[in-house]
Amino acid sequence: MLQITQLNKSYENHRALSEVDLLVPRGVIFGLLGPNGAGKTTLIRIVNQIIEQDSGSVELDGKILSPDDVRKIGYLPEERGLYKKMKVWDQLIYFSRLKGLSESDAKLEIKHWLEKLDIATWRDKKIEDLSKGMAQKVQFISTIVHRPSLLILDEPFSGFDPVNAEIIKNEILELKTNGTTVILSTHRMESVELLCDQVAMINKSRKILDGTIREVKRSFRPEVFRVGIASPIQELPREWVPKFTGDAWEFTLPLSGKAPNQLLAELMEYGEVVMFREQIPSMEEIFIHQVKASSNE
Repeated sequence: MLQITQLNKSYENHRALSEVDLLVPRGVIFGLLGPNGAGKTTLIRIVNQIIEQDSGSVELDGKILSPDDVRKIGYLPEERGLYKKMKVWDQLIYFSRLKGLSESDAKLEIKHWLEKLDIATWRDKKIEDLSKGMAQKVQFISTIVHRPSLLILDEPFSGFDPVNAEIIKNEILELKTNGTTVILSTHRMESVELLCDQVAMINKSRKILDGTIREVKRSFRPEVFRVGIASPIQELPREWVPKFTGDAWEFTLPLSGKAPNQLLAELMEYGEVVMFREQIPSMEEIFIHQVKASSNE
């Protein structure tokens, strides 16, 4: 869906992007990760044609990005951009027409989304009269009303309470199911775990990691297992540092070059194995590790 090749961008003495390559497959939710100031916003602005790269290329649907492609893209910025004095309905009509919808199509789409997100009764209210969560829903509608094929969301859950965050999460998943490709930029690693199929991480202007969630997690697995044994039939080795939890002895054990099945077979000689779980790092742990490692280079 989106291919970025050798992208570079500098601002005076600051290097924002350095030879960044990115491949976003069609129909996935793609997590764009990195700490503040890493270069994510610059990359997003280039894709949205708000600014131009110094060198490198951006292709959408196999063609070099052109001004007309802005109608294929939906962009929800972290800094929201609604006109506070405008009424909800008028504002959504305005944004819809900017994205190329006819007035009749815009009215049908807006009515559909206002009802779907349960804010139809607020259509004649000014933005300044809405709660932050309500205004966020209006902003979300303005982003997807033209049915973009590529949707870029920058911290989309900011400002939402848990109930409305769940609603927006489900809408994002439904959009993906219906064929929309989503780029999700967020610092909330729990959202990445729940939503993303693939991720890429940028730090200090460079891409430092990419792959599917499964691939990334497996590449950082420490090959350590959490083990529980009930009523050992022989004394457990002291170096395992077992801890009795009330109904079993629990401890952490490295594979030490053995296959998991081999380790499990050896453990069964000590008693009934009631827990044998690999310690897979979370995306938050991987994020912190990679940012620290790349910052020390």
